[in-house]
Amino acid sequence: MKKVSVIIVTHDSEAFLTKAVTCLNNQTTKPYEVLIVDTGSKDKSYLEAFLRFKGFQIHNAGEEVGFCKGNNHGLKFVDPLSDYVLLLNPDAYLTPGFIEKAIDFMEKPLNQSVGILTGKLLGFDNTKEEPTGKYDSTGIFRTFWGYWYDRGQGETENKDFETKEYVKAICGALMFIRKTALKEVLIKNEYIFDESFFMYKEDIELSMRMQKKGWKLAYEPEIAAYHCRGWDPNRKKMARKYRLMSARNELIIHKRMGSLLGMCYSSLKYAAVLIFNV
Repeated sequence: MKKVSVIIVTHDSEAFLTKAVTCLNNQTTKPYEVLIVDTGSKDKSYLEAFLRFKGFQIHNAGEEVGFCKGNNHGLKFVDPLSDYVLLLNPDAYLTPGFIEKAIDFMEKPLNQSVGILTGKLLGFDNTKEEPTGKYDSTGIFRTFWGYWYDRGQGETENKDFETKEYVKAICGALMFIRKTALKEVLIKNEYIFDESFFMYKEDIELSMRMQKKGWKLAYEPEIAAYHCRGWDPNRKKMARKYRLMSARNELIIHKRMGSLLGMCYSSLKYAAVLIFNV
């Protein structure tokens, strides 16, 4: 049986984590281990309850170190015998057969070149405790001028995204990663994510690294999860420092890609936030 290690980075995630853990425990194929990495939550006491579950671990990465460092910290404790690493947001809820179907997909001979797999991410309203009926992400894509976007986000569920395909990038809320591929792209042989990113666009940067090494990124709609997405899609409601961080990280990605048009777009975007706070 193939072994799957799950890394969940938390920060004041109590409202979501219990359901995320319940969904993991309800999997038809159980994860080999679940590493919950806290990054400075005000109240950590609720985390202790998860230690009663087989294979669960709690780790403290420090005060507000961010998504990137949190996942990198978690990787240090992943069992060397694991075959796959699932990066999962605390507000992402797996459907019962997710892990089983993901393993089946990755083990097929035709899919041995796939480094990262994702499924259909659907919206979930945690307050109402029900699906929104809309897509959250069916893969990340890029316009020719350099705008990155989660395909389908906010659209009502339909039959438009029901085909397996390779995508440009994968949302960091749900990344099922082949361990052998991950080892090839680690920064300094130990980091999943570029820690200079802190958060925002780090999933795109990892996706680019994977593809540079010849690995493919796959979207398989037969596997699914729900995502509450903890930020407002209205950019103006995001704190200015986070919008600057996102634009800065996007600029770095385009520079590494050698995309002059993308660099121009991201530079203008950064300047617009910096000067006009748009």
